[in-house]
Amino acid sequence: MNTIIEMQGIVKVFPPNVVALNDVSVDFREGEIHAIVGENGAGKSTLMKILYGMQPANSGRIRYRGQDAIFHDPGEAIANGIGMVHQEIILIPEYTVWQNVVLGVEPVGLFGRIDEKEARRRVQARIQEFNFNLAVDAEVGDISVAARQKVEILKLLYRDVSVLIMDEPTAVLTPQEIPQLFNELRRLRDNGHTILFISHRLDEVMELSDRITVLRRGRKIGTVDTADTSKEQLAQMMVGREVIFSPLRQEQQIGDVVADIQGITYIDAMKRERLKDISIRVRASEIVGVAGVEGNGQFELVNVLMGLLKPTSGEFFVCGERLTHASILDRRKKIAFVSQDRASMGACLSASIMENVLMTHHRLNKRFSKFGGLVLDYAQANRFTEEVRQKLDVQMDSRQAVFRSLSGGNQQKVILGRELSLGAPFILLDQPTRGLDVGSIEYVHQQILRMRAESYALLMLSSDLDELFRISDRIVVLHRGRIVADLITAETSITEVGYFMLEGKPNATKID
Repeated sequence: MNTIIEMQGIVKVFPPNVVALNDVSVDFREGEIHAIVGENGAGKSTLMKILYGMQPANSGRIRYRGQDAIFHDPGEAIANGIGMVHQEIILIPEYTVWQNVVLGVEPVGLFGRIDEKEARRRVQARIQEFNFNLAVDAEVGDISVAARQKVEILKLLYRDVSVLIMDEPTAVLTPQEIPQLFNELRRLRDNGHTILFISHRLDEVMELSDRITVLRRGRKIGTVDTADTSKEQLAQMMVGREVIFSPLRQEQQIGDVVADIQGITYIDAMKRERLKDISIRVRASEIVGVAGVEGNGQFELVNVLMGLLKPTSGEFFVCGERLTHASILDRRKKIAFVSQDRASMGACLSASIMENVLMTHHRLNKRFSKFGGLVLDYAQANRFTEEVRQKLDVQMDSRQAVFRSLSGGNQQKVILGRELSLGAPFILLDQPTRGLDVGSIEYVHQQILRMRAESYALLMLSSDLDELFRISDRIVVLHRGRIVADLITAETSITEVGYFMLEGKPNATKID
């Protein structure tokens, strides 16, 4: 196969002195699926953003189709045949498929008006060319997440890109939808397209890719043929040590009920029923996982439990104390909380790392105050921040650096360290490992299981079914705001849970 892209000696330094990429050289071939893997902060996304024109390199060289190339913005990259599908789907729900696809490059007719007939014809031709199962006139808000992702890919194919960069494309898909995406990517590869695939999920990388490049802390460790390696070898290249992939959950005696969610119903301001009669009991030394396609009530459930939304009916108790209408601070005495939305709910980006570590602790833990709570004990605060840094291997320059200077994965590590140190009897985890690398995920799972062994009760929402099956004792499934299944993990399967997620029942029809 011919080499289509060469990235030679790429260096990227973020102020003041964070080396994101250190002399990275890698080539991508025409008609291959090439995975880029590595820990958080390894430089995967930065490397792709440089290629896509989202960030400039400090030094290095890019050659594209045999010519030196520098793209100053994504528009230039797309014009030259390189496109990127981001993890967050960016479409207009009220627009149809064809309207989303042609947006910005619409064919025009007389008087500069959009030629709708021609636009629909062109989009339909691309759908047929690439064998995508999409209806051109369907509103994007009415189609599945998997179908929306097809629309994102179709937008780029409509613009004649030959290189597709995919950033964690399976993060929002159910197990039944992933094979469909992979089949489509393979068809694109077989038609001559080059797919650059960023993923934390090594099983998927092994199944889909032809070659794999591993980065570690800004340096290239190596590029290997997928057929010549294994998941365990990749993990060791990524983190520099052996990583355990077998299920971590062990049998343990479950205690009394700690968190008791009784018949919670929530109807929003538009009179839409977002939660219907949700009842979940979580006992001491138990991890209950919550599965479901995003948008089926997870957001509302978390916000009701944390006091950000008021339930229409139902009750919520922790250790027998009624928290249904309690203040957020009173809840925090009983609940440790890791939010999936780090920027707005889990942290203050403009505050220092130390200040973020201390949040909630400074109100509930006398260790960090002097003179009756009038003065912050900076010595204790620094010690605690260092404890969190070491425990979770947080990559940071200084405890006084602003929180936003950390990578997303390192921000999550800080929040996890803070919350798991609170000692609250009930721990609510909303996507606790989203954005973390394989080594960090393993460590976080060990910490969660340690809390379980110490008689804490944990409720964990996750879009990663492998994660739920590794560590949870039970799995409840949300579908359209209702609990449609409450399953013992050891007695079910990922396939069964996936069907409940999609259809609200164990037997599903063919997925479109």
